[in-house]
Amino acid sequence: MTPPATHRSPEILRYTAFSTDPAGGNPAGVVLDAAGLDDAAQLAIAAELGYSETAFLTAPPAGLGGEPGRAFTVRYFSPQAEVPFCGHATVATAIAFAERHGPGDLLLATRAGTVPVTVADEGGALRATLTSVEPAVLDVAGDDVGEALGALGWQTSDLDPALPPRIAYAGARHLVLAAATRSRLADLTYDFDRLTAFMHTLDLTTLQLVWRESETVFHVRDPFPVGGVVEDPATGAAAAAFGAYARELGLVAEDAVLTLHQGADMGRPGELTVALRAGDARVRVSGTGTRIAESG
Repeated sequence: MTPPATHRSPEILRYTAFSTDPAGGNPAGVVLDAAGLDDAAQLAIAAELGYSETAFLTAPPAGLGGEPGRAFTVRYFSPQAEVPFCGHATVATAIAFAERHGPGDLLLATRAGTVPVTVADEGGALRATLTSVEPAVLDVAGDDVGEALGALGWQTSDLDPALPPRIAYAGARHLVLAAATRSRLADLTYDFDRLTAFMHTLDLTTLQLVWRESETVFHVRDPFPVGGVVEDPATGAAAAAFGAYARELGLVAEDAVLTLHQGADMGRPGELTVALRAGDARVRVSGTGTRIAESG
């Protein structure tokens, strides 16, 4: 007789990205070997974890390239749906992989395109740097800005006119809205259902709410109701999109390194580094990460 098939339970890791403190940054689920998990199983794992995203690695598509054993297909699921790209889960996955197989380069096939990632040991701490897909910055209609402000409970006077609203893309779409003051950014209470409906009409993943502290330092917050999450504590995909936005609008030099602080207003501070290079449209986002110990 043929023995009954056995189903291996995947190892589900928990990591935070953009912080070396497990209580900071943005938590992500990581499954380094998701072979045999269908869409429903991946969504169920993401929903059970309850993090904004969980990343699942499987074998790479034919022709992807990359170093053998360091190239993969990756899919990202929020508790409610699959998303095309997730920066913090990419960083978390790269650091989890490097802890087991050593620093170096990874090549990831995402729904948004191919994303190279490099992990380096910097004084005993691992830092992952992802390179975005080709970004884009698009105009947004005034009526759409008005609806976003209405859902947020903001007024037009709450916006910084030096940083006009745009939709920015670097693997996922984000509406960039700049607050005129730090206190406006800190006071975030919004209509969850109204903002969700609005975001679906424009295929937005998050709103990238920004306050500019200095020439290269920004504070950001990212409502994520379409993923079933009130707010994302540190958002790598939005950071990449914002880098493209800042360059497109001439807010920063062609060669620039930006520091984005996120999560402090949620009690989960994190730091994202965004690097822009002259002559290269792609945006690099880097950060640290660490494993979150399981309770119980």
